[in-house]
Amino acid sequence: MQDLSSTIRRLALQQFKTARGSHDWDHTLRVHRLCRKIGAKEKADMDVLSVSAYLHDIGRSAEDHAKGAVCHAEKGAHMAETLIRHLPLSPAQKENVIHCIRTHRYRGNNIPETIEARVLFDADKIDAIGAIGVARAFLFAGEVGAKLHNPDAVIENTTAYSIDDTAYREYKIKLSKIINRIMTAEGKRIAQKRHDFMELFFHQFLQEFEGKREHTHEHHRGE
Repeated sequence: MQDLSSTIRRLALQQFKTARGSHDWDHTLRVHRLCRKIGAKEKADMDVLSVSAYLHDIGRSAEDHAKGAVCHAEKGAHMAETLIRHLPLSPAQKENVIHCIRTHRYRGNNIPETIEARVLFDADKIDAIGAIGVARAFLFAGEVGAKLHNPDAVIENTTAYSIDDTAYREYKIKLSKIINRIMTAEGKRIAQKRHDFMELFFHQFLQEFEGKREHTHEHHRGE
């Protein structure tokens, strides 16, 4: 497994030379670590999971350059077919890797049907919430030239990759709903803490943005 992991890691890294910070190689490494943590609990095929995690976002640059017109999960699955062709995996494992990549996207229509695909889906979504998720949402908004916040925008009428594609828009449309889409028991355990923090953050964010009176919390020592 170590040789396999090193090989696919090297192949995957080459696909991130033009990646934006919100979906860069560091994101892939975080997802890989989460996959190992969740996958061990869920008794997943760790070879399939490791390869899938390293390759899951290799189509992301194509989606960013096309401003969302290309689905990075479909593009990545197609790219991966060539990259894994000579790996020491069985035909069934290779098919599972392609399935994992194709079904990992939150906004996709393909449903993760294997335990490995469900673990990858969860790991990728967990990295989109919590403190890391908040930071990535603002980073992505900056990448597409969005405002910090637009309180006058009707979110249902806003579009992705526009000036109104703010971090708060992403929170309302996607991030706040991720907790209900997590598929594994271990994933739900990790996601709940991150979800709670994220909700608290955006509540505070709106309070400060709108200039409302901020609550103070007294801390009593020795209690």
